[in-house]
Order: sequence, then C-alpha cells, then structure tokens
Amino acid sequence: MLLMLNYLFFIVMFFFGLIAFVSKRKHLLLMLLSMEFIILSLYGLIFLYLSLYSYEFYFSMMFLVFCVCESVLGLSILVSLIRTHGNDYFFSMNLC
Repeated sequence: MLLMLNYLFFIVMFFFGLIAFVSKRKHLLLMLLSMEFIILSLYGLIFLYLSLYSYEFYFSMMFLVFCVCESVLGLSILVSLIRTHGNDYFFSMNLC
C-alpha cells in the first residue's frame, strides 16, 4: 500500500510538471524549471522501480548524466537569449 502511494506521489508530480510546462510556455526560465520538476519525478519513479525489483542503479546514474547535460544546454540557451534580446520571452525573438 505504501509503495502504491509512492508511485502515485511521483505520478502526480509528473502531471503537475506537465501542467506547469504547458501553462508557462511564454517564459523560457519557467519552462526549464518545470522540465526539471518533470525530470525529478521521473527519476523518483525510476529509482522506485529499480529498487523494487532489486536491479542495479547504473541506469539511474546514466539518466542523471543526461538530465544534467540537458539542463546545462537549456541554461546556455537561456543565457544567450537574455544577452541578445534582453529577456526570456519567446515572442521577442524574430525569425526574419
């Protein structure tokens, strides 16, 4: 019963992160924060799953490595966007 509550907690975290991601689509920084929240919930689900079946945690370490790389890439895009345009609004960018 407690294990199901843990899974439910992380699933609810995931959906709240998705709702925040969809609703804050104008600001890049808020989108990055909501993606990190989604990644945190996915990491919790992976960790629970691997510990339930007594698997090794190598996959969770690889997941963390790729998540850190994604975070650094997002922050570098945010910094370059703020340096060139002055803010993190998506509508301030012109494609012309």
